[in-house]
Amino acid sequence: MNIKVLSVNTSEKKGTVKKPVESILLNEIGVAGDAHSGRWHRQVSLLATESITKFAAEAGRTISFGEFAENITTNGILLHECRPLDRFLNDTIELEVTQIGKKCHGDNCSIFREIGNCVMPKEGIFARVIRNGNLKAGDELSYLPKILNIHIITLSDRASAGEYDDKSGPHIKLMSESFFKNIRRQVVITNHMISDDPERLTRLAKESISLNADVIFTTGGTGIGYRDFTPDTIRPLLDKEIPGIMELIRVKYGMEKPAALLSRGIAGVSGKTLIYCMPGSVKAVTEYCNEILPTIEHSLYMIEGIDNH
Repeated sequence: MNIKVLSVNTSEKKGTVKKPVESILLNEIGVAGDAHSGRWHRQVSLLATESITKFAAEAGRTISFGEFAENITTNGILLHECRPLDRFLNDTIELEVTQIGKKCHGDNCSIFREIGNCVMPKEGIFARVIRNGNLKAGDELSYLPKILNIHIITLSDRASAGEYDDKSGPHIKLMSESFFKNIRRQVVITNHMISDDPERLTRLAKESISLNADVIFTTGGTGIGYRDFTPDTIRPLLDKEIPGIMELIRVKYGMEKPAALLSRGIAGVSGKTLIYCMPGSVKAVTEYCNEILPTIEHSLYMIEGIDNH
């Protein structure tokens, strides 16, 4: 899917309309010479003519390119339906979406005072520069939505031997697909089934990390039995642990079912991969996923250095 650049616009001061220019240079801090450039996540602003046209009809007047202080005016898709971590690119430049909308400053903003309203807080988007280059009106950019790469590893001697069907792994897949579909995030999910073998788990986890998995879920082997070694195998692979998630789950469900307190599940980050070690029952997977899934997108933003909360 492509978008067409209709105008590129700059301003010397924040909170003022931007003026169309022949071309802009996108560099490591945003648009060269623009007031909003800097070492932060909102380096470049984009607004679709689809949003401008709708607002112009409501306002009863023509809106000029740059009047809402957007750096890049586009046509082709509804930009506010994008998600952070999506990208726009061509052979020259690459942008990564970092934020959808922003806080409206009301009377403190000259745009609001001049027009009486502003579409940017709801439908403008912001991006940071991934690859430097020049951009001008008439250029086209390909839209590449971020697709979450999720790997699920089920550990079970009996299920891997075919003695019974694995239900926990498929249930994680089902819950993940449903959750991310509801927030318009595409996912690709890979399921693995292995025996309770720490060496195989280590190899498979390292392979998933090398394949740029965004998330690894393991299920099984988090208890205190002789063959329960999953947390002990995964912990050395982590750069940072995220203890709060598992502490919450153990306390929340352990208040009603004390056996839940015996789970040794852990969560953490290895490189840019989130890893969650969960118990092996469908019921436990449901409880854990209900708490973990809503935290994943923000966790990925933090890993990527996007401070949009």
